[in-house]
Amino acid sequence: MEIKLNGQVAIVTGSSSGIGEGIVKSLAASGAIVIVNHSSEHSKEAAQIILDDIIAKGGQGMLVQCDVSKEDEVQAMFQKTIDTYGTVDILVNNAGLQQDAKFIDMTLAQWQKVIDVNLTGQFLCAREAIREFLKRGMNDKSISLGKIINISSVHESIPWAGHANYASSKGALRMLMQTLAQEYGKDKIRINNICPGAIQTPINKSAWDNEASFNALMTLIPYNRIGKAEDIGNLAVFLASDFSDYITGASIYIDGGMSSLESFADNG
Repeated sequence: MEIKLNGQVAIVTGSSSGIGEGIVKSLAASGAIVIVNHSSEHSKEAAQIILDDIIAKGGQGMLVQCDVSKEDEVQAMFQKTIDTYGTVDILVNNAGLQQDAKFIDMTLAQWQKVIDVNLTGQFLCAREAIREFLKRGMNDKSISLGKIINISSVHESIPWAGHANYASSKGALRMLMQTLAQEYGKDKIRINNICPGAIQTPINKSAWDNEASFNALMTLIPYNRIGKAEDIGNLAVFLASDFSDYITGASIYIDGGMSSLESFADNG
């Protein structure tokens, strides 16, 4: 099965590194025109390297700086995309972060920052995408009006001590996704969550960059390997394609079996 997304315009938030990089490269390789989003001047150079690589391989796209927690910046990102390419067909809500602390030590600023980016940012981007889908109407690129893919986490269902803000943002994202899928299914808009487990990215380097940490991580993963960013990218391409047309309102776990809670394999 070869998946082609030729000519579809895809915004991928937080795509200057990690999972976002894997997703934007996979979408571009499938023929999508990609918006490589980065949040600040600090991440612009990394984003440019990714876009240059995409273009060198025959892909198309552009950079857009946007802090997804800021309404005006989100609206400007969508407007720039529409002005340049005519519309948006696919949104991948990937931007996210962690600010970890024991619950009793967590500051309001730490709580609010994670909620602002991981949840409010996905709300703002999804709202702009749905507005554009409805305004544009159906076209001949897809049998869906539009596709939204949220990058959630296994922690939308698995509690995570020391990460109350992060786990709460992902749990809420599941309900946001399901509510939007219910509300806009009649309009042929598909909305799903991808729920990664342990993926080898800079955000979790401490969990895999030495033998002891890696071995401890493997006790949680029945498939006995850490995920790669391209694993998530491949699933995103499928969910953005018409091959997945009957999938909406779903949380799809891509975690090597982590959500089966291997630590209970020997009765806990």
